[in-house]
Amino acid sequence: MGFWKSLFSVTDSVETAQKTRLRQVKTPTSQIFFSTDRNIDLYELEELCDSVGWARRPIRKVRKAIEHSFVVITIREQRGSFNRLIGFARATSDRAFNATIWDVVVHPEFQGRGLGKALMQEVVKELRRADISNISLFADAHVVDFYRQLGFNADPEGIKGMFWYPP
Repeated sequence: MGFWKSLFSVTDSVETAQKTRLRQVKTPTSQIFFSTDRNIDLYELEELCDSVGWARRPIRKVRKAIEHSFVVITIREQRGSFNRLIGFARATSDRAFNATIWDVVVHPEFQGRGLGKALMQEVVKELRRADISNISLFADAHVVDFYRQLGFNADPEGIKGMFWYPP
């Protein structure tokens, strides 16, 4: 529960960071930047999603989803003059009580280095900063343990989700 306790403090140092650049991490060969900048090359995002095997979605709908998201966080790698998108997540919200995290993706070359955890921490911090405390997400079976390690629970109160899909 330490992860969640750290997120419920709104006096975090990220609060004083620039709006578009949340955090910078230096590695021996590159720099990693976390950002809330929504000016995203959608074809670059599509390549990132392709790298993890996600089904392609119409670019116009992806653009609309990003425009209507409450929080958008990206991770970029800067290596000399080369800059690329290596992580992405977004959340929608009623802006009062509830939010749902969507489209969490980290390029396979960068998985296992703590960037997915850091990405989730940034999303949750932004939601907590807006005083939103009911945070949900949908996860494929192979990543459920990852989210459990971050304090997410499957059906914590026994509430069953329901879905409607067009016939």
